[in-house]
Amino acid sequence: MDKPAGITSHDAVRRVRRALGGPPAGHTGTLDPFATGLLVVLVGRATRLARFVEDRPKRYAAEARLGWATDTDDVSGTPLGPPVPVAVTAHAVAEALASFAGRQLQRPPAFSAKHVAGQRSYRLARRGEAVPLAPVEVEVHEIALRRFDGEQVSFSVTVSAGTYVRALARDLGERLGTGAHLTALRREAIGTLEVADAVPLDAVSGAALRPPLAVLPHLALEEIGEADAQAIRHGRAVAGAGEGTIGLVHQGALLAIGEGAAGLIQPRVVLEEP
Repeated sequence: MDKPAGITSHDAVRRVRRALGGPPAGHTGTLDPFATGLLVVLVGRATRLARFVEDRPKRYAAEARLGWATDTDDVSGTPLGPPVPVAVTAHAVAEALASFAGRQLQRPPAFSAKHVAGQRSYRLARRGEAVPLAPVEVEVHEIALRRFDGEQVSFSVTVSAGTYVRALARDLGERLGTGAHLTALRREAIGTLEVADAVPLDAVSGAALRPPLAVLPHLALEEIGEADAQAIRHGRAVAGAGEGTIGLVHQGALLAIGEGAAGLIQPRVVLEEP
């Protein structure tokens, strides 16, 4: 679905669940309330597939405001100081953005869902407590300047799972010496899934549901017969030449996700009851 601004990802999932009559549902990667764009919602037994979707690269269109930072690293936060003059060129901004490409350690925002001493980081930050978050390794696959008007920076970026685009905006401001915060964010893609193919939240219905295979085009697939399908439904391994993570397909539908090794495929996630 195409999440609108102004609601949390959890609220969006709740509305999807209500529109579909109440089945279990869950999303595969949080979008902040001010952000819009692609939110993949898995329904019913397909919620078991979340980890195979949420680790895919994510592409965003983002906007950052130079001149000051905020405590949340985005437009929803409180400025950390008065605005400062911005005297940088588009070339300097493009170079600073390009310097983020590749693997790196990123310091998560204080207002994030990371756990600190058993509590969510954002809860500690809201109480004014110091939030010592350890940097985590992330990867920026692609990043490029789209537009620069002297204070507002528009850029596109494709990142690994777990990367905070608002932290990139914060770090951009630090590298330019101006401070910065994220003002807009739209998720355009998760792997090969595109927001152009998503439905608006108010158009969600049973007709909008897609088969599980639609969200797993990156997986190797193996077609199995009825005897193997019965074994898989009962959690038993079957013979197969594939290695690594494999989607097991029976009669055109995804039956399970298995792990192949040494001539056997062991089911890890099964979508059908025995």
